[in-house]
Amino acid sequence: MSDQNASAARGRKVYPSGVLEAVRSPAILIREILAGTVTALALIPEVISFSFISGVDPKVALVASITLGLVMSAIGGRPGMVTAAAGSVALVIGPMVKVHGVGYILPAVILAGLIQIALGLLGFARLMRFVPRSVMIGFVNSLGILIFFAQIPHLINVPLAVYPLFMGTVAIVLLAPRFTEVIPAPLIAICVVTVIAVTGHLHVPSVGGDGSFHAGFFRITRLDVPLSFETLSIVWPTALSVAFVGLLETLLTAKLVDELTDTKSHKGQEAWALGIANIVASFLGGIAGCAMIGQTIVNVKIADGRTRISTAAAALALLLLVTGLSEVMTQIPMVALAAIMMIVAIRTFSWHSVAPSTLRRMPVSENLVLFSTTAATVATGNLAIGVAGGVLLAMVLFTRRVAHVITVDRKPAPDGASVRYEVRGPLFFGSSNDLAEQFSYATDPSFVTVDFTHSQIWDASSVATLDSIETKYKAYGRAIEFTGFDNRSQNFHGRLTGTLTGAG
Repeated sequence: MSDQNASAARGRKVYPSGVLEAVRSPAILIREILAGTVTALALIPEVISFSFISGVDPKVALVASITLGLVMSAIGGRPGMVTAAAGSVALVIGPMVKVHGVGYILPAVILAGLIQIALGLLGFARLMRFVPRSVMIGFVNSLGILIFFAQIPHLINVPLAVYPLFMGTVAIVLLAPRFTEVIPAPLIAICVVTVIAVTGHLHVPSVGGDGSFHAGFFRITRLDVPLSFETLSIVWPTALSVAFVGLLETLLTAKLVDELTDTKSHKGQEAWALGIANIVASFLGGIAGCAMIGQTIVNVKIADGRTRISTAAAALALLLLVTGLSEVMTQIPMVALAAIMMIVAIRTFSWHSVAPSTLRRMPVSENLVLFSTTAATVATGNLAIGVAGGVLLAMVLFTRRVAHVITVDRKPAPDGASVRYEVRGPLFFGSSNDLAEQFSYATDPSFVTVDFTHSQIWDASSVATLDSIETKYKAYGRAIEFTGFDNRSQNFHGRLTGTLTGAG
């Protein structure tokens, strides 16, 4: 039996629980570093394209990605998650830059960072527990769709040589793991395809065609706009949007990585650490960012990166590529990176969630929330809008569903002198309105008892409804008594009764 266990262990990948364990194992350490290298290469095309959306130089977005990666690797709450200049944040910053100029990026990002720090310390991350599973799956599926279709332009109106390189990249990524897992398959594919393109003098679009690269290092950003209320009025809407969009995408990605790795993250720490990282990035000449789910999937799922070493290696590899190896980086064919990201997109998408057998078993409301979240995100290209819309729809459908779970049983006394109503189910604004319609005010006997042993009061609307029921019975000359409250409901009702109805 021990031999069988040992054999099974040898056939299973060993994942480190932390940095120290990774450092003690040369094989795991190499895997973490190589995972970071692959992730850095996967970051380049997206970060550059996002810089154009933001209205800044590609170097600004790359500097931000390096800084964010290093800071979050040091103090972030979710090891293995990649943070960089992201498209969702770029969509928010871009309009401000277009109207007012790049000078307002620094104060906007600093303010956004301060908001994120405050929200992290105040426990904003705990709100993620209220994101339903159907919204989470819709979020993941929409990202898979967006990542996939973002690569399509790299395969349209391109030289014919692009297509063999594309198929070669896909073949290497899918087949290489059968022969070796020491070197990540995407890294092998990128190296092989780049060598073929360069030695074969193939004229195909490369990374160098997406931006201008010049060797250089960070610089301290100067504040070029006055610190005034006018500046605050310009930057605060953008800062607020950056803070919430960045936190939302980061915390949802952290939740996804938790599920992929069967480990827990410190989401509150991740929230305030993101604020610090954005402030540092802004002072070093970068823009704001957040978690990058596509590159995180590359790191965690494709390249098996698990610790802070992998994300730190990604930032350092990106720094090396931007500064010392910019000429080498510019030679990488875009089709190689596009092919890898397409595979990532396909693996990111939850195919089980849309299988006919799954859809038949799931409640209609759950399917509606899933597809609405996916559709809204894909249509707007904004993860925050899609997720917020999905959560709102889920809340409405849930409220509608539980609003009708209240049951009221009427039990007259044998002598007909009194009647007892037994209420079952939670009382809140959605269900308490129905409660008031369950009583026979005009025909009930002179004494009425309403038993709440199997019910609870959850909001002021319910207290107002009970006050209204009591008022109606008294108008008919009936005596009414509420019994069976638990301690919390009793205290809540006692504090508010008589103060909510009949005012004004």
